[in-house]
Amino acid sequence: QQLALESMYQELSRSRDERLLAEIEQSVAIAAQQLQLAGNVEAALIALQSADARLAMGGQSHMLPLRKLINRDIDRLKALPLADVPGISLRLEGVVGAVDILPLAFEQRARAEPVVKNKLAVAPIGYWETLGRDMWDEMKQLIRVDRIDQSDPALLAPNQVFFLRENLKLRLINARLALLQRDGKTYREELRQARIWLERYFDIREKPVAIAVTTLKELASADLSLELPTLGETLGSIRNFKLAKK
Repeated sequence: QQLALESMYQELSRSRDERLLAEIEQSVAIAAQQLQLAGNVEAALIALQSADARLAMGGQSHMLPLRKLINRDIDRLKALPLADVPGISLRLEGVVGAVDILPLAFEQRARAEPVVKNKLAVAPIGYWETLGRDMWDEMKQLIRVDRIDQSDPALLAPNQVFFLRENLKLRLINARLALLQRDGKTYREELRQARIWLERYFDIREKPVAIAVTTLKELASADLSLELPTLGETLGSIRNFKLAKK
């Protein structure tokens, strides 16, 4: 009976270890996928910390080497000089939300300047002369010549305006996806093209457009060229533990 009980205990212990190792392997594999496919360091850290907490709850001394490897990976990820991905993503979302209200370049209107009346005259001016001057000032305001920053603002039909705004949104969304994937080349190119469209098709004299252009210039300077570590050694050690238990 004692031998049978010991055999049963060993079988239960082995099954428990196998389940624990399977859970740990899945967590570390998720962390590795987040790093390789999405470059999401925050999600990888959460998965690794979950695996470490699960090992700590198990309280098994023979699992300490695995805990050391996982904690080493956690420290390496925490030490990375990460860009403020959530903040950048939020600012991009703000630009996307403002695209629909940005004024277009060909819709520019000449800005009326206040009429400056000559107050230097000393001699009294007659009623008809004053009336004539006022009428002439009003007539001069009917036609104004104003400087347009773009040499040839593109004229767009209403349906083309709709597609312009939607395509601009798509470029900004693509930049956001590239940001999450740590694809710095695509990220900067999408922002560059979006900025060119803003400067060509929209009225850069208006404050919302100027703010959008400035924001894209600032966001394009974010450094995403970061080599993320792999978790191959940790995954290999977990699989070796599983093989040793069989």
